[in-house]
Amino acid sequence: MKIAFAASSADDAQAARRALSERYGDVPLAEADVIVALGGDGFMLHTLHDTQNLSAPVYGMNRGTIGFLMNVYCAEELEQRLLDAEEAVINPLVMKATHADGRTSRALALNEVALLREGPQAAKLRISVDGRVRMQELVCDGALVATPAGSTAYNYSAHGPILPIEADVLALTAMAAFRPRRWRGALLPKTAKVRFDVLEFQKRPVMADADGKSYRDVVSVEITSDPSIEHRILFDPGHGLEERLINEQFT
Repeated sequence: MKIAFAASSADDAQAARRALSERYGDVPLAEADVIVALGGDGFMLHTLHDTQNLSAPVYGMNRGTIGFLMNVYCAEELEQRLLDAEEAVINPLVMKATHADGRTSRALALNEVALLREGPQAAKLRISVDGRVRMQELVCDGALVATPAGSTAYNYSAHGPILPIEADVLALTAMAAFRPRRWRGALLPKTAKVRFDVLEFQKRPVMADADGKSYRDVVSVEITSDPSIEHRILFDPGHGLEERLINEQFT
């Protein structure tokens, strides 16, 4: 088995990479049968984005502070763990943002695409789904669209629902909604095309964020799921994404 190791800049992650590389070898990413990511969830997302054009699945081992997408770190019997691992396939969100100066930005997100106020005043957003305006004005600190895999991240912190990994739905969740008061969001089909238009954008500037990558001064954002792009993630048996999502709701 040809393994490629990737590690975050943290000392623990770098030390783990050196030890594992000496023990199991370390091939270039493009030649790997499996990619092992060493770090936390943020680094796992970074690795998945960087390797999305490669066919090898990614197996994460936790050498960071948060490890929802990671397996327990252990240097022993790694090859057998990789052979026994369960696979989850995730389709990312595609974000197309239009900026106030007319520029457009495109990004992929495995967890969520969020719109967040940039200044002291609340954002005003108009929400359309599949070309139909569903909410004329949402006054809030922000709003996001999350995948099932990302539903336990920012979405859950904003009191959005945890979604089963196999669910063909997306969560649309508001952050600190002021009007409509305490509006909590909606569940949408995975095929839905969501559009946010930023109202009064000069007075109430808004930024868009796709898995931690920010785009400032946006006036509209369109979000869709792309089934043609597949990210393959490996988990130890009995500790896959489905089990983790269920367990999270009883913690």
